[in-house]
Amino acid sequence: MKTFMSVIAAALVAVAMTSAAAAGSSDDQAATQPGGSLEDTVAALDAAVFDAFNTCSNPAQLDRHAGYFASDAEFYHDTGGVTRSRTEMLQNTAKHVCGKFRRELVPGTLKVIPIKDYGAIEQGSHRFCHFDSGKCEGMAEFVIVWQYRNGLWKITRVLSFGHRPNE
Repeated sequence: MKTFMSVIAAALVAVAMTSAAAAGSSDDQAATQPGGSLEDTVAALDAAVFDAFNTCSNPAQLDRHAGYFASDAEFYHDTGGVTRSRTEMLQNTAKHVCGKFRRELVPGTLKVIPIKDYGAIEQGSHRFCHFDSGKCEGMAEFVIVWQYRNGLWKITRVLSFGHRPNE
């Protein structure tokens, strides 16, 4: 299980920083505000960014996922550390995530808090499942900071912590 959690940690760090690296050249792929309440908007953004994450074995989906992140996005992971290297993240994403794992939001855990004149904080729990076996072995808490600027929502910070076996 420790090996699985290490792979998940590396994978999440890889995806976040790959996205940050690609977003610098993929601003046209950023999410626009879907409309509705802030909670509905952030829930739709979460679904979209992780739909792309879950299908990132397709390079177009990896590019789509990347478009949700600000060029200066930072990722803080309790077991993986802080990540800022774009090149390393591109390599890790291809190696550890795409085609291997999918992320599921744990139903009923999503919370959205507005940030005045900035955007929103998204908080919740998620689990990670193997594509090959379908088993969901890893679970963690997360916080995503979304910035709304010039009609676009971008992820600026991600915290992933409390990694543990899925019970």
